[in-house]
Amino acid sequence: MNLWLAVFLGGGLGSVLRFGMSRVFLALDLRSAFPWATLVSNVFATAILAWVILRMNNAFEGRDAMKAFIAVGFCGGFSTFSTFSYENFLLLREGLFTQAIANALISVVACLLIFFVIARSS
Repeated sequence: MNLWLAVFLGGGLGSVLRFGMSRVFLALDLRSAFPWATLVSNVFATAILAWVILRMNNAFEGRDAMKAFIAVGFCGGFSTFSTFSYENFLLLREGLFTQAIANALISVVACLLIFFVIARSS
């Protein structure tokens, strides 16, 4: 499969799953300004990317399209830095400084920890 097509298809699948994750959290009606759907999506995408890069790299040797599909396309479409930034902007604009700082810290620390944990276990 062409690498460009693999990234395109993976990105589409990741984006649809990301959209579905938002809908699930809206349906749960958590009554919270905290952006749970974005946090969960970004953490899962990071875990998948870390697993592919750190644990499964040999399994994808010679399968560049599959690796591009998952690592670049799917994880890129499923995670979302732009939404993360926008939601933090909204929290700050609403004066919810503690939630904005908590979201930024939890997101960055959790995602970095995932890489360290997966790297250490390999």
